[in-house]
Amino acid sequence: MFRKLFRSSQKRSEDELRLTRFMIDQFGYRPKDIAYFKIAVTHKSILQKGHYLESNERLEFLGDSILGSVIAEWLYAKFPKEDEGYLTQLKSKIVSRKILSEIAEKLKVRTVIQYQEGRSMNIATIEGNCLEALFGAMYLDGGFDAVKKSITQYIFGKYVDVKKLLAEEIDFKSKLLILTQRNKWELDFRVLQDSQSSNQHLYEIEVFINDVKYGIGSASSKKEAEQIASKESLMLLNEI
Repeated sequence: MFRKLFRSSQKRSEDELRLTRFMIDQFGYRPKDIAYFKIAVTHKSILQKGHYLESNERLEFLGDSILGSVIAEWLYAKFPKEDEGYLTQLKSKIVSRKILSEIAEKLKVRTVIQYQEGRSMNIATIEGNCLEALFGAMYLDGGFDAVKKSITQYIFGKYVDVKKLLAEEIDFKSKLLILTQRNKWELDFRVLQDSQSSNQHLYEIEVFINDVKYGIGSASSKKEAEQIASKESLMLLNEI
């Protein structure tokens, strides 16, 4: 069975109105040219039906880049004292497939996606990709400031818990600190390497507990390296 849009002029009018209402209600954005958004909700699985001429893959590519730029700018302003490595890691968490799929589900994006039902497909992935395509459509239709406002105020401002993500960011090191304090173990983070080559900084941190070697972490920021080393140490201690 195929879910269809725009079979007749009357049907097109009804479905375009429904899609417009969806964008206003969920994204705080009123489309000017609905054609962009019709493409954004069209999955490639339905292209074999003659009246679907273009899938949302190109818009997904564009939306992914726009989303990355918006979140990068937002993080740069919000965390002025953090280094590039920390901001990169936090950005990757915010725009991850998991987060995008969760947001798309909350927005009920699947109610407007056009795809071939009955096939073995991951609808969560399709939803997340469609969400990015809608960002791309908004960019082409209204410009960067319009999509930036929608993402920061209506989407991520509403559905992304940055405090929770930050808590997860320090979780492994905090768990290790709590564990060692509870057991009255001596914990030491030792810098094995602090170097820079080809404009790339590299930190290598090793965890010592009671002067015994445990986890090692390497990353472009000291904080990230400590997190990796802490996680590996907790694994060696059978704590995670």
